[in-house]
Amino acid sequence: MWVIPAVDIQSGRAVRLLEGDPNQETVYYENPVEAALHWQRQGARMLHLVDLDAATGRGENRAVLREIARSIAIPFEVGGGVRSVEAAREVLALGASRVVVGTVAVKAPEVLGRMLGEFGAERVVVSLDARGLEVVVSGWAEGTALQVQNLSLRMWDMGVRTLIYTDVRRDGTLAGLDLEVVRKVRAAWPGFLIAGGGIASDADLEGLQNLGVEGAITGKALYEGRIDLKKWV
Repeated sequence: MWVIPAVDIQSGRAVRLLEGDPNQETVYYENPVEAALHWQRQGARMLHLVDLDAATGRGENRAVLREIARSIAIPFEVGGGVRSVEAAREVLALGASRVVVGTVAVKAPEVLGRMLGEFGAERVVVSLDARGLEVVVSGWAEGTALQVQNLSLRMWDMGVRTLIYTDVRRDGTLAGLDLEVVRKVRAAWPGFLIAGGGIASDADLEGLQNLGVEGAITGKALYEGRIDLKKWV
C-alpha cells in the first residue's frame, strides 16, 4: 500500500487543519518546500499537495507549488480549487503527475468529462470528501445529501479510475479511521482507492491494507512522528 504524505499549503506555509477549518491550523513548516523535501528524503513515492487557499476561495499558492515542483524528484499530485479545465492544465504544466478534483466533479461533471478527455484518466483523480458517507464540497463547507457509494459509481462510469476518499469528520484530529465507513467505500468502488481522514497510527494503515485499499494519505500522524514513513516504503 502506498502511504502518501500530505503537504497542505495555507498562506504560503505547510499546515494541517482541524476538520478542515481554515481558522484552526497548526503550522509544521514555514516553507512547504522543506516539508516536501523532508518526505522525499524519507522515501515517499508520491506527495499529495493541497492549495487550501484556492480550495476556500481565499487566494492561491501557485508560486509555492511551482517551487516545490522545481525542488523535488518524485511524482506529486495537486488539489484544491481546481474547478476548470484551464486550472487543471495550469497545475499539470507546473509538473504535477496528476490533478485532484473534488467540487467540480460533483457540481459540474461535464467539466470533469472534459478533463478526462483532454488529460486522460491517469492524470485526473477525483477526491470525494465526506462527513461519513455524505459528500461535502467547496472546501468541505457545503453538504450535498449525495452518498459516496452512489457518486463514486457515477465517476467510474465517466471513466475515473482513481478515487480519494476523505472522512472530514476526522481529518486532522488523530482520532483514527472509521474503518466501517471505509469498508463500504471499498465495496462500492472498483478502481484504485486512496483513503484518509484521521489516520493516527500504523494500526489505521494496517486496517486499510486489510480492506484492500491501495493508498493512504496522511499528514498530522507523520508530522508528529506517530507513523514512521520509512516502515511503509
